[in-house]
Amino acid sequence: MQVNRENLWSDWRHYPGWKPDYPSFKETLDGGQAFCWFQVSENSYEGIVVNIPLRLKWESPHHILWSSPQNIAATADTFLKSYLGEEASYQKYYDNLPWRSDQHLNRCMKQFPKLRILNQPVEETLLGFLCSATKQIVQIKEMLKLLRQRFGQSVATDFARLPTWHELTQVSEQALRDCKFGFRAANIIKSAAVIEQSPDLFKNLSSLSYSETKKILCTLPGVGEKVADCVTLFGCGKLDAFPVDTWITKAMKHHYRLEDWKSPQIGHFGRKHFGNFAGLAQQFLFAWERNQSGK
Repeated sequence: MQVNRENLWSDWRHYPGWKPDYPSFKETLDGGQAFCWFQVSENSYEGIVVNIPLRLKWESPHHILWSSPQNIAATADTFLKSYLGEEASYQKYYDNLPWRSDQHLNRCMKQFPKLRILNQPVEETLLGFLCSATKQIVQIKEMLKLLRQRFGQSVATDFARLPTWHELTQVSEQALRDCKFGFRAANIIKSAAVIEQSPDLFKNLSSLSYSETKKILCTLPGVGEKVADCVTLFGCGKLDAFPVDTWITKAMKHHYRLEDWKSPQIGHFGRKHFGNFAGLAQQFLFAWERNQSGK
């Protein structure tokens, strides 16, 4: 009897480039940067990024193990080095944050000392954050899961990738509403049409500055300040982006005395105060604030 290797997963392998504590591991995968990871046990997650199904597991004290379908294990190995990053690079990022003079940032970093920013594909990141208006993380995950199941291409047993933006031009607004997208469906359909007419839109974003990248993203239907900053940070690798949501507004009010400041003002302060790695600082503040509230 012939066995389909797509259905066979590799043995667990050690990933040496990240040595997190459990809170940092969990917050990185499940804290709202990405919406493709689902917890399958107390210390493990599975998901699909682009067309690569993956399982990640944390083991005490600071070990990450990974597994993928055997037939793409070599591809997955290479991908993870980019997606999760390397220890030496992140140590430099941490060292460049102003935690020595910023007591609150110092406190946040001590709670999540190995928190990272995932290096996600911009196309998926944009789609995820277009779903985010008035939605919680678990709801966004469910929406995208339904989209994968109904319109994505199967890449392994029980795993389908998200439809591409080109494929979304063939999906109706009502079909997206049936996936629980609600009013967000219209903006996704409109954005798909714009992207279809501008096939090179995503290609050069990584080489542009933060402000140039954000300006381009804001031309898309449904993309405002917050969504653009999130996509710029999580999908384009602009670590000087500083997304502002309700959690960050609360943190900046309580810990930095920014009373009655508007989101653009808070974002500007964040970029100036935290510097070139403001986006990483934002994730420490966001994680601390959200976890203090028990969310």
